[in-house]
Amino acid sequence: MIKTEIKYKVLYAHTDQMGVVYYGRYFEYFEAGRNDMLYKIGYPYPVLEKKNIILPVIESYCRYYTPAKYDQEITIISILYDIPTVRIKINYEIYFENNLLADGFTVHSFVNSEKMKPSRPPEDFLEIIKRNIKSDEIFI
Repeated sequence: MIKTEIKYKVLYAHTDQMGVVYYGRYFEYFEAGRNDMLYKIGYPYPVLEKKNIILPVIESYCRYYTPAKYDQEITIISILYDIPTVRIKINYEIYFENNLLADGFTVHSFVNSEKMKPSRPPEDFLEIIKRNIKSDEIFI
């Protein structure tokens, strides 16, 4: 398992008329967690893109428990359980203090950006994942 964690301050613009975070924003929080994870393992999106690989979302899911509110500092945890093949699934948990607000996942396909066809992940990316997935390490 690879697990990363970031803190994020909820913006006023992210809340709806009821004063809670609009449900669609949670997918943006997932994206923030995913970007952070790729950065922390040393393989951010620009590195993938230089290899003509993009990661479109092909499936997403979010379950909501308690709403986040303006000015709360939430914790976004991203978790990779499995070594990717042509797809990668990342799980997320969002907390305020110790309360689980939402959880979910996104599934992405590795796609060759020139051919717009599914592709295997780059070998060096897989090596990084294999090296870190067994460690239960949290990158901070």
